[in-house]
Amino acid sequence: MEKIKIAIVDDHKLVSKALENLLSFNSNFEVIMNCFNGQDFLDQLRTRKDHPDVILMDINMPIKNGIETTEEISKEFPNLKVIALTMEDNEGTIIKMLKAGAKGYLLKDMSPDILFDAIDIVHKKGIFYTDLLTQSLLKIKTEEKLLNELHETLKGREIEFIKLACSELTYREIADQMFLSPRTIDGYRDSVFLKLNIKTRVGIVLFAIKNNLT
Repeated sequence: MEKIKIAIVDDHKLVSKALENLLSFNSNFEVIMNCFNGQDFLDQLRTRKDHPDVILMDINMPIKNGIETTEEISKEFPNLKVIALTMEDNEGTIIKMLKAGAKGYLLKDMSPDILFDAIDIVHKKGIFYTDLLTQSLLKIKTEEKLLNELHETLKGREIEFIKLACSELTYREIADQMFLSPRTIDGYRDSVFLKLNIKTRVGIVLFAIKNNLT
């Protein structure tokens, strides 16, 4: 079986080396790149023929951070799959990384088995989300028929709210943009949460990305 080729992009050299050593013990993986910031990675990627299948991307890095790097990868190398591997667990950062094109989001304190599963699933299926992202977000129904039914149940202004919820606007700013009261926006939010069977704003972003609403 052909090994999954992996790139590590992390400015903490001890962490990146430990991660490389960990992955080397798994016969399914081969680390072919290990870079210390996003710009270094992009420079190397643009000049080599042998590209990684999966990229493990830190977020907070000097010169070019993980969000900026992932955005450029998505534009220039859309077939490459990025998994965020970070200590950042706040909702805003998760949303930005998903919108940049990340196919998974892991915290660095996860178990090796979760990391191995994430790499394998992203490589084979294209997407992997843990409880960090979902808190039941993965209960979003993905079958085409059911997604069409969801679209039919969403009202026009709820669709507008979903699109604005994918921005960096606060709920109060969304209310101003839609010329509605904050209480009405809270109602839209609760209605969307209920219809999509989700519990957080990240869930709205995931739904929007999957359905080309961003």
